[in-house]
Amino acid sequence: MINFLSLKSINSQYSNELKDACSRVIDSGWYIMGPELEAFESEFAQYCGTEYAIGVANGLDALVLTIRAWKELGKLNVGDEVIVPANTYIASILAISENGLTPVLVEPDEETLNISPTNIRAAITDKTKAILPVHLYGLICPMPQIMEIAQEFELLVLEDCAQAHGANMDGKKVGSWAHAGAFSFYPGKNLGALGDAGAIVTNDNELANVIRALRNYGSHRKYENQYKGVNSRLDEIQAAMLRVKLKHLDAETARRQQIAAKYLIGLATVEQIKLPTVNNQNEHVWHLFVIQTDCRQDLADHLLNSGVQTLIHYPIAPHAQQAYASEFDGYDLPITERIHSQVLSLPIDPTMSDIDVDFIISSIKQFYKS
Repeated sequence: MINFLSLKSINSQYSNELKDACSRVIDSGWYIMGPELEAFESEFAQYCGTEYAIGVANGLDALVLTIRAWKELGKLNVGDEVIVPANTYIASILAISENGLTPVLVEPDEETLNISPTNIRAAITDKTKAILPVHLYGLICPMPQIMEIAQEFELLVLEDCAQAHGANMDGKKVGSWAHAGAFSFYPGKNLGALGDAGAIVTNDNELANVIRALRNYGSHRKYENQYKGVNSRLDEIQAAMLRVKLKHLDAETARRQQIAAKYLIGLATVEQIKLPTVNNQNEHVWHLFVIQTDCRQDLADHLLNSGVQTLIHYPIAPHAQQAYASEFDGYDLPITERIHSQVLSLPIDPTMSDIDVDFIISSIKQFYKS
């Protein structure tokens, strides 16, 4: 069986380094808010090209706490509108509604499947205060255009970077374009911890200070609580694991790009599927390789019977989820609904062999020939 993603294979490459890092933390006797977190925050900020990185418990908290910090600073208020792509994972939208703000869903670009600047501009009202672009599947959004719109209308921008660690445009990485960037280090991400973890990056010192307090019960100093905060701290063990994994991220990304290139070439003649649109390989870190097909389930079943595991990211659009049934009644989102009915993610594990990739390509071709 060719698994969709083998975390065991990925992490076994660095087994000794990970075990050494874990032992270092155990032997230190310091398990929360210690030197490993401080070191990781510094290293990750440097990697992203930002002044600050703040480790938190998970990717959703990274989004929620950034928006919450802007509320504490008086830059956002309950009822403000935040523009967000309609075809994102639901976490992007949960972070907005969790803070009492109003998510405004816009259709993506049909080619890239990322948020469309044209549709952003069309959705702006006098209540719009922020944009939340999502670098979906590992492809960076058109950030120059998005930031131009934000500057024109004096809007905050929070990048959802959960699927795009290291993706860049013109040498500028995700997370460093906007006022802040939120990352998930869920184990299956390109930079994955060995448990839940997340981080926020920013160049805004005031924002960083508020987030540091919010993640720690609203406190900068023990037993003195400036805000009604939460407990969302990236622990020392996960910080140590991430320090190991960060050193290997670019090499894994390069392998993902090689696999994607093989797919793009090998499947180019299969007219029944729509392949991802890529203008520049450096802009895409291939968290997912997503094709679109009218016969998704039949193809997925064929591949599974052939020994290939696929997944769907995502089968149900956020506006169609029961959680938001009453909030998005009036929306007409045909592009988003078509995408969610057609997308199929092929394996793009950086430990896959070229033989595995060639087998998947031949299996897909065989399906459409028959």
